[in-house]
Amino acid sequence: MSQQTHKLGKKPRPEYRYFSEGFRKEKVQEIERGISSVKDVSKAYGVSTTAIYKWIYRYSMERKKSIRVIVEKKSETRKVLELKERLRELEQIVGQKQLLIDFQEKLLSLASEEVGFDIKKKYGSKPNSGSGKTARS
Repeated sequence: MSQQTHKLGKKPRPEYRYFSEGFRKEKVQEIERGISSVKDVSKAYGVSTTAIYKWIYRYSMERKKSIRVIVEKKSETRKVLELKERLRELEQIVGQKQLLIDFQEKLLSLASEEVGFDIKKKYGSKPNSGSGKTARS
């Protein structure tokens, strides 16, 4: 890389180069095929690795920036679909059970009104706390 020296002894100005689009695409393809590495191209042409990675993100078909590639086996996809189907079935069952509970509660309230007292309180079982005394033998 040749640099020009300023007459007053100041820092030399860097030489700016431009690489054609065809050249950049060619180097990206070489990197993708494994012919050369990013480090090799960087050293050979005096280009920063950052610039080369920008070329890769711009011209590569395999490595696009900000695109996430998710690879799943078919068995994993099938398993996810089966689990979603099972979830749908269980949600349907829960909905049916809730309807049954609502129906039974309404039936009890209507029957309680008909007989004149709260059937739930009169004939319902007492809650068991589990801390009651046990009989000694």
